Amino acid sequence: MKSKIFFNTLLLSLLMLIFFSGVSQEKMMNEKTKMVGGAKMYPSKNIVENAVNSKDHTTLVAAVKAADLVEVLMSEGPFTVFAPTNAAFDKLPEGTVTELVKKENQAKLQTILKYHVVAGKWNANAITKLIKKGDGKAKIKTVSGGTLVAWTKEGQVYVTDENGNSAKVTIADVNQSNGVIHVINTVLLPKS
Repeated sequence: MKSKIFFNTLLLSLLMLIFFSGVSQEKMMNEKTKMVGGAKMYPSKNIVENAVNSKDHTTLVAAVKAADLVEVLMSEGPFTVFAPTNAAFDKLPEGTVTELVKKENQAKLQTILKYHVVAGKWNANAITKLIKKGDGKAKIKTVSGGTLVAWTKEGQVYVTDENGNSAKVTIADVNQSNGVIHVINTVLLPKS
């Protein structure tokens, strides 16, 4: 009798698991996704859950882990992340990333990564409106306390850091459950 109850409970649990995973699979199939780094980015997943699937963001993901910011970027947010690609990190002087991911440089790495994050969900349309309102430039306060300047050129959005380095937004409006990602082609650095 006990084994029959156990078997029925197990069967019911398996059926529920199959049903609910099917529902989430169906939901994910119906989501409007964007391709980033060869992977679909699902709006129902958070920033970290999507970023780990992008082959173009392995350096960024490793840096987020080294900076101990995974839980922050998995939290409710919302956040706007200007996400540099691996190629963007490759533009830094040789050895920079290797130095930054060392435990003793964690605070510096956190500051740099937080400089790429803005509180709130700012899609490209909202940023463009800010730029127009600011007569061609919009100052954006980052989570690190620094400032980025957004501007447009030939219909493309750019972001300039406090050192005058500019990054082009190559893929905009990659929606996440806890914000939005804008892929950029240059690492932004705060004034040191």
